[in-house]
Amino acid sequence: MPPEPAPTPVRRAVSPLDHRLEAVTGHDIDTLWAYRDRGVLDEPHAHLVDRHRELAKTQTGVTFYLRLLNRLSSGEFDVDDALFTRIDRTVDQLEEASDARDAAARQVLAALEPIEAAAAASVPDAKPLSTDDQAALLAIAGGAKLYEHLLTGRMSVTAASGTRIPHAKLQRLEDAGLVVRDTDHPVHAGQPVSLTDAGRAALFAARRTPTTQAPKVPARPGTSASTPAQRR
Repeated sequence: MPPEPAPTPVRRAVSPLDHRLEAVTGHDIDTLWAYRDRGVLDEPHAHLVDRHRELAKTQTGVTFYLRLLNRLSSGEFDVDDALFTRIDRTVDQLEEASDARDAAARQVLAALEPIEAAAAASVPDAKPLSTDDQAALLAIAGGAKLYEHLLTGRMSVTAASGTRIPHAKLQRLEDAGLVVRDTDHPVHAGQPVSLTDAGRAALFAARRTPTTQAPKVPARPGTSASTPAQRR
């Protein structure tokens, strides 16, 4: 017998809008959520991911009540007044969950459409980041401090991940406006270093997978690719 095919990796898919987020950012949903948690995203993209997380929660509610309704109608239970009551209650709950899902989808669209418009109008003119600069910015995004050695006077950046970044590289990133130091703290105790909005945008763009057009994803029955489903 031929060997069984390897299982397909489970991939997050929470809404009909997922493919639009992935197309405009060049990242899959899991990566976007991870970057949000690590502080890599600039404000517009962070806001978009937050709204998408809310959509994910509401979509989970819709899925739950759909499955419950399917179970109630599967023949597993006796057909009596109690079953009819449970079905009626589940339909009402499904309707409420669908309303919440549609409202969340509108919030995602409100955050997504300006980003799509900006991406369509943008012309790449910034100097691309080197691989080393990308690694340094990604390490700094997770938390980092600049220290001065009390004996040698040498300075370097230590990231929360344990990565060490030379002072000269930090200076170059500062000169480019990609990172900033909190000078209210003394260097011998550690000066916090963080990404600027420009640094987040540059890192996000550098790690983006180039895309030329949104992937064609079949619309769900009764839905379009750009708007959430509306009930009759």
